[in-house]
Amino acid sequence: MAQVEDFFFDTNHVEGITEADYERAKPYVEAAQAFAQSTYQSIYIIDYFRKNFLYVSDNPLFLCGHTAEEVRQMGYGFYINNVPADELPMLTELNRAGFRAFDEVPLADRRRCVMSYDFHILTSERPLLVNHKITPLVLTADGRAWLALCTVSLSSHREAGQIRFRILEQSGYRQYSLTAHRWQPCEGVTLTPEEKQVLTLSAQGYTMKEISDHICRSFDTVKFYRRQLFEKLDVANITEAIAFATNYGLL
Repeated sequence: MAQVEDFFFDTNHVEGITEADYERAKPYVEAAQAFAQSTYQSIYIIDYFRKNFLYVSDNPLFLCGHTAEEVRQMGYGFYINNVPADELPMLTELNRAGFRAFDEVPLADRRRCVMSYDFHILTSERPLLVNHKITPLVLTADGRAWLALCTVSLSSHREAGQIRFRILEQSGYRQYSLTAHRWQPCEGVTLTPEEKQVLTLSAQGYTMKEISDHICRSFDTVKFYRRQLFEKLDVANITEAIAFATNYGLL
């Protein structure tokens, strides 16, 4: 049976963090709180020194009936109590794999690392497939991740997994194989002319109806193009798609 300590090991071990460091980290928490007020996503900050959560936003959809403060106090115990038992081994494996990949990244690029993956949480009504994206928030002097920002949203996929590791502004990425137990390199995303049109017009503020009129395609066709975009870019909404495309030079 999984335990909290299974999520912590030599690779993500952090030492020497002081109360003064936590004082200096307060602006990051305040920024996360502000971001949480303007997004449907759940936001939390992982603290690898104290091995818990420093902050959890109050989004009831992703808290499995708990308050944000209760989840913060549970830390990684939240996963153990609210993730299906057969998916917990995947979480502990990808956690180790993610830090192995992170350690291979040059120090200058580590703040731009993003790891994403899907798994279920057990809500009162039914298991809910969610997507987690984790990126380093504060690094120690030797380049280890002390605080990490995690965003949680509804997954656009149908199954758990889809474990990806990328560096922002780089087109390629790595995908983790749970059968081969290793990272596999993948090429960057290529968009069709129609998908680029929809993405560009969306970035300019056009609604789907306006895009439909502009490119002389039916509303359902525009919806299809957007759905294809979300799947290719591994995002949940058009805002994330625009941000991804901007980061990777797709626009």
